[in-house]
Amino acid sequence: MKNVAIIHEWLATYAGSERVVEQMLREYPDSDLYAVADILPAEERKFLRGKVPTTTFIQKLPFLRKFLRHYLPLMPMAVEQWDLSGYDVVLSSNHAVAKGVICGPDQLHVSYVHTPIRYAWDFQAQYLRESNLSWGIRSMLTRSMLHYVRLWDKLSSSRVDAYIANSHFIARRIQKCYGRTATVIHPPVDVDAFAPRFDKEDYYIAASRLVPYKRVDLIVEAFRQMPHRKLVVVGDGPMFKSLQANCPANVELLGYVPHDRMSKLMQGAKAFVFAAEEDFGITPVEAQACATPVIAYGRGGSLETVVEGVTGCFFEEQSSRSIVAAVDAFEREYRHYDLAATRRHAEGFRPERFRQELGDFIAKEWSKFDASRRHKTIQSNPNTHPRSILSADQRPVIIDDQIGMTVS
Repeated sequence: MKNVAIIHEWLATYAGSERVVEQMLREYPDSDLYAVADILPAEERKFLRGKVPTTTFIQKLPFLRKFLRHYLPLMPMAVEQWDLSGYDVVLSSNHAVAKGVICGPDQLHVSYVHTPIRYAWDFQAQYLRESNLSWGIRSMLTRSMLHYVRLWDKLSSSRVDAYIANSHFIARRIQKCYGRTATVIHPPVDVDAFAPRFDKEDYYIAASRLVPYKRVDLIVEAFRQMPHRKLVVVGDGPMFKSLQANCPANVELLGYVPHDRMSKLMQGAKAFVFAAEEDFGITPVEAQACATPVIAYGRGGSLETVVEGVTGCFFEEQSSRSIVAAVDAFEREYRHYDLAATRRHAEGFRPERFRQELGDFIAKEWSKFDASRRHKTIQSNPNTHPRSILSADQRPVIIDDQIGMTVS
């Protein structure tokens, strides 16, 4: 294995998938980086390690920063235009279109999948509902576009030689959507950026972008029903004003806060409350790195990052009633939690672990791929390497496929 290309969808912010790319670049420092578009702010570019990504024609489209995601229907064609023929290994970081790049038969394509395109597959109904697109002409146009994206997504899934999923939950979605198996390698989490604290204060914390599927509104409503308990909510987004307009006295909405303050709030909290069905969910791991237990919705990636009864507990429904019951249960069992064990569990998600598992997986896949390629090359040249079989009476027979003769 010599040359490696790393493919990412788009560079707009330093978030979960970009942290994966950061570790890919550390594991393969001589690799080249490709992205559909690059609008990453200057202050967030450090993780690229000085690399300037090769982009597509979408980079030149108007109002890119505002309408980037509106250009999604053009992205399948965009990623197919790159000439990647000079690379032995293509490693794609995929949550939309990156896995659809075109590779040759002598190139190994490994795709690390954060998720199949959520809003084109099993989250389509939720996406349309939350975007007010359930009915009307705009709904029909959007459904048609998503149908096209879904067809292309399924078709392009065959271009990948080996899949990696960021969780067992996503591995099951890959099997469902693409009919392919995937090896699970959990994403890297910078646990060292969150120091543990074992003397907790009497408040709970929720932290995420305030968008509908995170279900922070349910957490706020649950604490409205528990006025004797305090909740701190960290994060900004489209739902901030609506939450602020009807916020109970025992809930404090802080909006965006810098990392230092965020980590201090996480360290001091009695527990972190998480109501989303996430593909993996980095923030609950960061909370556990602070030795803060997690009360999470028992679906999706949370089942793989939280150990029930050891580092947190689960609630079964996305409802305020279910959250209240889980908080009450947590309060009853709180004295039995080993906060040091919570921190130790989080340390299992370190970036070093991710790089080791990723490097080992790709080395193994390349070894199998290269051996298969060489074997097929030998098989395609029978004049140089004639085939030996046994005849009906068990005498060895040499077959020369080029001239069609046998010699016993």
